[in-house]
Amino acid sequence: MSSGITVCLADDHALFREGLALLLAGCDNIREVLEVNNGRELLNILQDRQLDLVLMDIEMPEMNGIEATREVLKRYPEIKIIALSMYGNENYYSEMIEAGAKGFLLKNSSFEDVNRAVGEVMEGNNYFSPEILDAIIRNLNRKTKRHNNDLTEREIEILYHICKGLSNQEIANQLFISKRTVDKHRENLLMKTQSKNTVGLVIYAIKNHIVEV
Repeated sequence: MSSGITVCLADDHALFREGLALLLAGCDNIREVLEVNNGRELLNILQDRQLDLVLMDIEMPEMNGIEATREVLKRYPEIKIIALSMYGNENYYSEMIEAGAKGFLLKNSSFEDVNRAVGEVMEGNNYFSPEILDAIIRNLNRKTKRHNNDLTEREIEILYHICKGLSNQEIANQLFISKRTVDKHRENLLMKTQSKNTVGLVIYAIKNHIVEV
């Protein structure tokens, strides 16, 4: 990221978009900030411009953030997308994750959080605003019976409990196994799913229908 990245803000609220663009333009790791009103404009701009990152509002006219994320990543899979969310958008989280979003930010986040999210996602990690991760965990109410060829039944069981926010010791207590066993399963899950942290495991579980939001 030393040479700087090109970021596009896709949001139909001009005051919010222009204010965030001004802040981002002052960051050393950002070379250029572009702005569009909706997903349709984003696709148009991508015909002529190369982008590294899109901060994508979920609810926009003409083409919303979910549709735009699907289309952008179908055509330009190397682009990273961070969803911009309002409170009450929980119903859209799983769709944005399945569409390929790598991060989620509340629109009332501090700029420090925005900066952290940009850095994490551009380094190949996932990022959730803490409030969004809490909302997702609260709404994970069941696991599906769909079989997953990559994970064992025990790993799926432990992954579900991880997604519910339980610590390794709490999982061990619930499943009547040792904490060391849970530790080992967590290590295996991170390796098998190519995740770097709990957020990555949550995203994997949602995309693979192991849990539902």
